[in-house]
Amino acid sequence: MKSKIILHQFIGLGILFIILVFNSCRKDNNTDPNDPSLLTSSFSSDVPLSWYNLMLDIDRYSSGYRPPAASRMMGYIGMTGYEAVVNGMPEHQSLGQHYKGLNLPAINKNQAYYWPVALNAAYAQSFKLFYPQVSDEFTNKIKALEEKNYGKLNALADPATIERSVRFGKEVADAVFQYSASDPYGHEAFKNPFPSTYVPPKIGSAGEKLWQPTFPDFTPALFPYWGKVRTFALNAAEIRAKQPIAYSKDPGSKFYQQANETRIVVNNLSFEDRWISEFWSDDFFELTFEPAGRQVAIANQMVERDKITMDKAVELYAKLGMAMADAAIAIWNSKYIYNVLRPIEYIRDVMDPNWVTALNNPTSGLRSITPPFPSYPSGHSGFGGSGAVILTDIFGANRSFVDNCHINRYEFIGAPRSFPSFIDAGVENAYSRLTLGVHYRMDCDEGLRLGYLAAHRVLELPWLK
Repeated sequence: MKSKIILHQFIGLGILFIILVFNSCRKDNNTDPNDPSLLTSSFSSDVPLSWYNLMLDIDRYSSGYRPPAASRMMGYIGMTGYEAVVNGMPEHQSLGQHYKGLNLPAINKNQAYYWPVALNAAYAQSFKLFYPQVSDEFTNKIKALEEKNYGKLNALADPATIERSVRFGKEVADAVFQYSASDPYGHEAFKNPFPSTYVPPKIGSAGEKLWQPTFPDFTPALFPYWGKVRTFALNAAEIRAKQPIAYSKDPGSKFYQQANETRIVVNNLSFEDRWISEFWSDDFFELTFEPAGRQVAIANQMVERDKITMDKAVELYAKLGMAMADAAIAIWNSKYIYNVLRPIEYIRDVMDPNWVTALNNPTSGLRSITPPFPSYPSGHSGFGGSGAVILTDIFGANRSFVDNCHINRYEFIGAPRSFPSFIDAGVENAYSRLTLGVHYRMDCDEGLRLGYLAAHRVLELPWLK
């Protein structure tokens, strides 16, 4: 008798298990793709991840799309993806009413949309619009990815739903691009990153030396008018950094101490210091993506690792791009307000005429490089800070991870590094610029602050209903 009871319990548990598995499979497989109530969360992140992996290739090999222009593209493309599928996210809402002049198309609530198809069409159109100057190779890659994703999705809904979804996705992309084009300072700025109209001032109001094109290549100023670009969330007062430490040649001054710290650190680099410096560099066109792309690379790794759903992925990419775009506007605006000279200029003038930075280009062989814009605040720090806050918002605080984005690179030390949290990674990213010799500590401090601020302002936007 006892054995029969046990047998019946076993059979009952088995039936319950089968029911649970069956229900789970029904939820994952989405048996009716033509259901108007189908949610964005029903789908995997395969479509957005495929496009953001391609974005990193474009970012690496396409001239003009260096910081901060790259982050602006990421902001608008991220917005496009979010708006293409937000109607399938019942707790979220469109940002269209928040931005004057952003005229987004509306869905027909009585008809079905297949969100992966709408998203694929939106990204494809957006990439074509925002990256018009890419090589034929990347033009073909954009087209190929669009068709590859479409081929996987085409048979999963009826033709009318597919056509409707494609049309809606493209209309969203067109609308966001038109809004972007209404910003005269940001739109197509990538075509002229070194405007000849800009002449940097040489002497400040107190007689201090200001930034000038820097040894060894003396490249002109990169995006000197970027502070006029339209933001997503920061207001006019927030895009101006705090006053930097006052210039002084006095050995007892705070400015001298800042420069001397950079000099001493670079002159005594450990292997760990060199590893950190090269790991986070991302300075050189065609060698790697640029520093905003680095945050996308980390995001892509986390999306793939956690297998998050489509709704979470588009929210991540939208918030990340918009936060980095605003951080870049604040930082580049401040760079050309204060025009703080780079450490190499100060150190060679005041301390050691033969001093060199630790930033070397393994492709060209050029050594002792400094980026072509004023020192304060640090752009890497802003990207690292804003990225850290957004990644924490999506994936959680104190979330350990390994950054593998430069694994197997031989030109520099790209071995993976482990971090206990995204905030820790962002801080390491920021202060890697000090060990490279291209920034003062104050640059990194303020860059992080502005990055954190930009991210928090983006998170405060009306994403939820």
